[in-house]
Amino acid sequence: MPNPRSPALLAFALCLITFAVNLQAPLYGAYAELSGRGAAATAVAFSAYVVGVIPVLLLLGGLADRVGRRPLIMLALGLSMLATVLMLLAPALETLGLARLLLGLGTALASATGTAYMSELMPGDDSQRAATWVTASTSLGFGLGAALTSLFLLRGPTLAPDSFYLHLLLACLALLAVWRLPDQRGDRQGAWLRLPFYPAGSLVYGLAILLAWACVGLVIALLPSILKQHGLASWSGFSTFCVISCGLLFQPLAQRLAPAKATLLGLLILPCSYALLAWGADSGQLVAVLLGAVAASSACYGFVYLGGLSAVNILARAEKARASAGFFLLAYLGFSLPVIFTGLLVDHLGSRAALLVFGASVLIGSLSVGARLLQIAVAPPSTAKA
Repeated sequence: MPNPRSPALLAFALCLITFAVNLQAPLYGAYAELSGRGAAATAVAFSAYVVGVIPVLLLLGGLADRVGRRPLIMLALGLSMLATVLMLLAPALETLGLARLLLGLGTALASATGTAYMSELMPGDDSQRAATWVTASTSLGFGLGAALTSLFLLRGPTLAPDSFYLHLLLACLALLAVWRLPDQRGDRQGAWLRLPFYPAGSLVYGLAILLAWACVGLVIALLPSILKQHGLASWSGFSTFCVISCGLLFQPLAQRLAPAKATLLGLLILPCSYALLAWGADSGQLVAVLLGAVAASSACYGFVYLGGLSAVNILARAEKARASAGFFLLAYLGFSLPVIFTGLLVDHLGSRAALLVFGASVLIGSLSVGARLLQIAVAPPSTAKA
């Protein structure tokens, strides 16, 4: 019989893995100044994360079946701790690139197996409830690290804020918690290398999360330097927290909607919230930035994230790990490539032009993907695919 505490312990571990991912975000400007680099170099260092993510999600879909779920979660925790230690020992933009690579590897391992593992730990193998727990814990983690770093930086500038040490302490506790979790291997003789799986009807949800997480990547990687022009750099961690973790507030509503309708609602909100956020950043209006970030979070980590992941896991049936890998592969492509391109535009054309080009792309993409989701949402149950 499953231990009722097991899902909570796994959620704690997933939260600590993602806690480390944006822990250094408020310091990106400081790292860039130390290295004498601009927005494009910062975006490249930020996107090294995806260099770690993609090989795992693209090729190692069968790893969890061979070695078990628990070792991968523990390895992900270890990699997150190593990344934090590196930034404490050698704070620089070059070290940030290496740390982000390690964080990408760890997050990909957790992403590829987290939902499937959570389903196994819950009574009745409830895919939608498991997706809710995973999205809630990771949404909180992704934003909480950045917010705590900003909070500690308000006491004075430093390259070694106490949030780094707090992460190391909590991650040690998470390692002990995961060690006690049950585990099972479903296919010990299966292939190590298994490509991501896109069940029929699931690709549209992957494209939706690609658009949503492109906005998140821009806020994390490029907004600090734009806010710095208005003397608001110390608030960048709070904008990161708002654009990620505030999505938790909207997940109960997303859970009550059909996956297609939740994802469609998120895509309707996304361009409008981005417009408010971008205007606030360009004009130095902090309230508009934070309100826009909260509104964007409702889409990026509320309706699109939970709706899309729930739909993919329902469609995947027995291939949840590989289908989750495919979903997150598209998510992290959105998280990186548009950010690098926008960073180049910032360096060559200025922040205003870059924000406008990015916004136009988000609007066109949201309309295109939303049109397909509308067809799914209004189709009869017998013909709609998720």
